[in-house]
Amino acid sequence: MRTLRFDGWIAGIGTASGARVVLGHWARSPFGPFSDVMFEEPGGLRLLLAPSRETADFVAGTYVFDEVRVVPVGVRVTDRRHWAVSASPLELRFSTGQRGLPGLALRAVPGRLATRPGWIALWDRPARLLLGARTHGSARAGRHQWYGVRDLHPVTSATVTYEGESLGALAPVEPPVRFGPGSTPRNPCVVRVTTRVAVEQGRSRTGAVP
Repeated sequence: MRTLRFDGWIAGIGTASGARVVLGHWARSPFGPFSDVMFEEPGGLRLLLAPSRETADFVAGTYVFDEVRVVPVGVRVTDRRHWAVSASPLELRFSTGQRGLPGLALRAVPGRLATRPGWIALWDRPARLLLGARTHGSARAGRHQWYGVRDLHPVTSATVTYEGESLGALAPVEPPVRFGPGSTPRNPCVVRVTTRVAVEQGRSRTGAVP
C-alpha cells in the first residue's frame, strides 16, 4: 500500500428538502489544487461533480456514486467565512461562524499528531457519538481513509440551488450521506482536514491497473 495525502477543507450541508451537499476544497493533493462536490438528492441519487476526468476517476474509485459528471468546479472564499461554489447544475452559497468548543479542542491538538493514523483511529468512536461522523474506514478498491480534522467552524447560513431550483433552508445533514465509509457531522460545518488514502501499490492514482 502507498498513501496519498490531501490537505484542505470539507463542508457538509443539509437542506430542508432533504438534499445534502459535501464540498471538498483541496489546496494540496496529488492532482494539484482542486475542488469537488458530492450531492445526494432527497430520493437517494448520489452525484459526483469533479473538474477533470483524472480527479473524477480517483474520487469515484474511492467513494460510491450513481452518476459522475466532469464539470468546472469554482470555489471563492472571501473574508475566510463567505463561500461561493459553482458546479453546474449546482450553486452553493454559505457562511461560517466562529469556532465553538469542538473547533477549539481540535485546534489544541498539534498538527503532526492530529494527522497520524493511530490518533485518528483513537478518536473514531468519540467522533461517531458526539458528531455523527467517522474518522477512518475502508473504501472501494481495497483503499482505506483517515480524516485528520484540525479545525471546525459551524455553517450559519446557506442557499443551495440545483438545476435552478432552491433546495430549501439550511438543515442538519440527515440522513447521513451514503458516499462511503465516512460522513460529515450532522450539524452543518466546515472542517480543516488532512485526508490520507491508502491505495494498492499496483494501481495508478485513478484506481485503474496500469
